[in-house]
Amino acid sequence: MALEASGLAHPHPEAVSAELFVSGTPFFFALDKVQVKYEMLRAHFVEGVPVVHAAASHGYSRGGFYVVDGDFDRAGMAGLVDERRGRKGPVKLTDEIVAFVRAAPRHMSTPALVEAVSAQFGMSLHRRTVERIRRR
Repeated sequence: MALEASGLAHPHPEAVSAELFVSGTPFFFALDKVQVKYEMLRAHFVEGVPVVHAAASHGYSRGGFYVVDGDFDRAGMAGLVDERRGRKGPVKLTDEIVAFVRAAPRHMSTPALVEAVSAQFGMSLHRRTVERIRRR
């Protein structure tokens, strides 16, 4: 199905119990995650359904409702489409940076090594990243 292939399928369509989706009207499709999110927000903001009830009847938790609401406030309808999972940008670590960290003296502190990487490569690494490289 196209919704599943594009990552737009509601993970639990069986949990959607809102009247629009169970009335048999073919326009309202519980598997369409974007439509379900929109109707959940509309139920609360237009019809005045309490958040807890709007969320539950659309297969979401109260916390999930607020995440969807925030995404909608931030980006409108486009915010109802889940963001792509996984890495959002390029990987910072190059072989050269890894070699630099591994070659650093063992007595050099992690914060000092983070600063050295920044000075040498213009790259800001998190201290945990440096610690992970050192453990390998």
